[in-house]
Amino acid sequence: MTLKVFNYLTREKERFEPLREGHVGMYACGPTVYDHAHLGHAKTYVALDVMVRYLRYLDYEVRYVQNITDVGHLLDSGEDRIIRKARLERVEPMEVAQKYERSYFADMDALGVTRPDISPRASGHIPEQIEVVETLLEKGYAYETEKGDVYFSVEAFNDYGKLSGRNVEDLEAGARVEVREEKRHPADFALWKYAEPEHILHWPSPWGRGYPGWHVECTAMATRYLGDTFDIHGGGIDNLFPHNECEIAQSEAATGEPFARYWLLTGSLTVDDVKMSKSLGNFITIKEALELYSPEAIRFFILSSHYRKPVDFSRDAMLSAERGVERLHNTVRTLRQRREQAQPAGTAELSEVGTLMPYSERFLDAMDDDFNTPQAIAALFDLNREVNELLNSGKTLSQGTLAAIDDIYSELGGQILGIIPEDLARGASEALVEGLMDIILDIREQYREAKAWERADALRNRLAEFGVVVDDRPEGPVWRLEHGSQ
Repeated sequence: MTLKVFNYLTREKERFEPLREGHVGMYACGPTVYDHAHLGHAKTYVALDVMVRYLRYLDYEVRYVQNITDVGHLLDSGEDRIIRKARLERVEPMEVAQKYERSYFADMDALGVTRPDISPRASGHIPEQIEVVETLLEKGYAYETEKGDVYFSVEAFNDYGKLSGRNVEDLEAGARVEVREEKRHPADFALWKYAEPEHILHWPSPWGRGYPGWHVECTAMATRYLGDTFDIHGGGIDNLFPHNECEIAQSEAATGEPFARYWLLTGSLTVDDVKMSKSLGNFITIKEALELYSPEAIRFFILSSHYRKPVDFSRDAMLSAERGVERLHNTVRTLRQRREQAQPAGTAELSEVGTLMPYSERFLDAMDDDFNTPQAIAALFDLNREVNELLNSGKTLSQGTLAAIDDIYSELGGQILGIIPEDLARGASEALVEGLMDIILDIREQYREAKAWERADALRNRLAEFGVVVDDRPEGPVWRLEHGSQ
């Protein structure tokens, strides 16, 4: 098969054909670095990571650009998110930005997310953003207010709404549209904002000291590193409107060229079918999640649902993911142990390895179908069942055969999905502990449901003697080892 992707710009699944043969330019809206990243961010960036991994597996040379927003992303109150956090922490805004940027990349590294080739900061590209604003003013797509703000006029750009499907006439005040008296149309959006005296982050510009609007940074940085037109724009579906729509409008108005050719947007992570977000307080940070679950289980959980669909987070779903990924890991551990003990051979037994090839083909067919990771994982589990039967068959398998099978796991589960690491340090004993803890917590929950509180507390206290701490949370009990416990 040839890679096909669902393009939100056309609402159709299309054959992927890059502008330059063998090269892919990809841009993604990165995080606003004012707090620790949560699992909703992981949902987006793990999915995009697998896209990049697979494109590189297909031998494309990928330039992946993901911006860092450290200025201009305003709250509904009009306050900059980073400045607000700086006031709360009583530090400089750039201290906030750098602290949480480091935190974000540490989280991504822990999850095995490949770092972007370029991670430009908004604050480091102010001249480029000013240049975009000047171009839009010269071409009549923007206007300046007496105060010193500059707005993009959505009525001047005929294609405004082509990504989201919204018409300018239907965009009244409210509904994610900032309401300000100086705007000519409620949907007009800020390209440059006048800095009030109390606003800490500001730069000189032709319109006075100020700072860029949120949307313009993506235009400036995407075109700076990928050109006026590039192949893929990724990000979360929640940014479809107004952010992505505004990107298209200002970019195409400024350059006269198409912006991104393929728009690949990820579904949200939800909790009880409500989007996980800091504003709602229903989030778990990536750091907190990594204290409870393995990085591979988090990736497995995310990839078990198609990237375009929402996925609901729960303790049961995560425990299921943990068990699923451990099944794969146990087989690979056994495979590698047998490989070390096997007799060397020059080549693999083609008949044994050949029986596994259809599973690899199914896996790759699924990935070619708009990065269908659930179907790819299903093929990987069918492969796993076949390999377990082979390992338990009593046949004598050479190092060549075992190495060839290991390569399949490393290629599909490791290189592409990132759920099978090269170094599987976690052993069978740890898997046994996790299984026993699940049983113990289930017994304790039965005590609690029966209101046998003394028995439940006694069980919890006994676990504490061994350094096992049980936390009762709304989504269910979770356990962890105290630092220093064996």
